[in-house]
Amino acid sequence: MIQRTIQTVEAQAQLDDWKSLLKASRISTADLLRRLNLDEHPLAYADAEKQFELRVPRPYLEKIESGQPNDPLLLQVLPQKREMLEVDGYSNDPLDEEKFSPLPGLIHKYKSRVLLIATQSCAVHCRYCFRRNFPYNEHRVARNDWQNAIEYINENPEINEVILSGGDPLVLTNEHLSELLNQIVAIKHVTRIRLHSRLISTLPQRVDAGFISLLSSLNTNVVMVMHCNHPNEIGQDVADATQKLKHAGVVLLNQSVLLKNINDNASILARLSEALFNIGVLPYYLFTLDKVHGAAHFDIATSTYLEIYRELQGLLPGYLVPRLASEIPDRTSKTLVNT
Repeated sequence: MIQRTIQTVEAQAQLDDWKSLLKASRISTADLLRRLNLDEHPLAYADAEKQFELRVPRPYLEKIESGQPNDPLLLQVLPQKREMLEVDGYSNDPLDEEKFSPLPGLIHKYKSRVLLIATQSCAVHCRYCFRRNFPYNEHRVARNDWQNAIEYINENPEINEVILSGGDPLVLTNEHLSELLNQIVAIKHVTRIRLHSRLISTLPQRVDAGFISLLSSLNTNVVMVMHCNHPNEIGQDVADATQKLKHAGVVLLNQSVLLKNINDNASILARLSEALFNIGVLPYYLFTLDKVHGAAHFDIATSTYLEIYRELQGLLPGYLVPRLASEIPDRTSKTLVNT
């Protein structure tokens, strides 16, 4: 009996391992609805998976209310027929990132910082993702081929910050991340490393002991930018992950995207800011939607989001109000929206 209990615990631990959870995040629309006890969904369209694969990790899935077709977490990941529409003003590369890519896998848009596309993979496929149509195959960089990017950073002393993005850099193993991060830390003029990750709120098991040990060993400032759009995404598992990161000396920020029928409400955004602060994370940016093909149904009229933001400012102390911003091609910085 004791032996069977030990085996059961070990089997559950294996299922809860972040790599196993990541591998199991590929599901179908039909399976997603079945797990949520929904016989059908008026917006669901499985063929949209052919353009953009459906991925939902179990920790995120478990936070979606069963039987609720309008759940705000579900609507962020549900493939819809509206993704197939061609809408004027929307494009495959709304930020013109290709224009700012001197090397495969590297984007140098802002003078003092560069962005490394560490991987094309992510644990969750948010249907509004501005890189949903990004040509990752042209930017695929093998594990042993980072030297060109490292040399580029080393030869440009104005670069003081390196940002790891993707995809999501945290889908890389600790060993892979260690190799890359330590090469970056060795560059004298780089004083900060920033990681942008959706996994903290969708697959918090990724923050394991090895990852914390790695971050603690880096002799530089480390900033982690979470991507969380709704307070329902924050559970005890996410709180546990952020506490581990804080104890490792990591600065924690969050950025959100304003999304129609998901968080286009000042009260929801205020609850999000309060929930983030309670787990040691400061709100950073609240972005307007990047106009990428397939995501027009998430967009909000300018007059509406300005009204929401003005109301939000009245609900929160200033330090909990994220900066409302848009990212516009050819601008030398994010563009703060004048309210």
